[in-house]
Amino acid sequence: MNAPGRGVFVTGTDTGVGKTLVACTLARSLRERGLRVGVMKPVETGVGDAGPLDALALREAAGVDDPLERICPARFAQPSAPPVAARAEGRDVDLQAIRQAFTELRQRHEYLIVEGAGGLLVRVAGEVSMADLAQEFELPLLVVARGALGTFNHTHLTLEAARTRELPVAGVVVSQVDGALSSADADNLGALRESLGARWLGEIPPLEPGARPQPGCIDLASLLGR
Repeated sequence: MNAPGRGVFVTGTDTGVGKTLVACTLARSLRERGLRVGVMKPVETGVGDAGPLDALALREAAGVDDPLERICPARFAQPSAPPVAARAEGRDVDLQAIRQAFTELRQRHEYLIVEGAGGLLVRVAGEVSMADLAQEFELPLLVVARGALGTFNHTHLTLEAARTRELPVAGVVVSQVDGALSSADADNLGALRESLGARWLGEIPPLEPGARPQPGCIDLASLLGR
């Protein structure tokens, strides 16, 4: 399957909503379809001695040998917004390094999955936000949302921010990272699914530690068709 120049920018309605889980699931699923998939985590914070865990998980899921410096060109120890984490180390986020890494990865792969940090309006450096980065990269958004209470508001706020900035949205995937839903949360999630219509691309249920989502939890045909 040929898909030159294609990809998505994975963003979330909040931090810790399961962006990396969704991005890794997508990478594995696209590999099974025969695509040469690349991955990128432009900025990762909260990096300890084990390295940038999100970026490492993405690289493993995509099965690539791209240098970690390309996959994740900006890494910081403090678990906070990128400019804050950089300032704590007396450094700046190198936007040029991020842009160069993206250009190289895009040239090497048929489909590139870029995972942002936090939500759409989190700052990367200065006044440049994740939304600005997605726009510069010319990638549609794949929005990852929680299944828990509050997701209706958070999801539609993210979609409204995308519309305001004229950012295309490939769809929404819900990740139940907080565990099994109560009956009320399940009803709420049903209302979100109905409100999203064709933008709903799937749902990852609660998983046991170390388990991977089942194939088919993300609607690849609809995603690739957009």
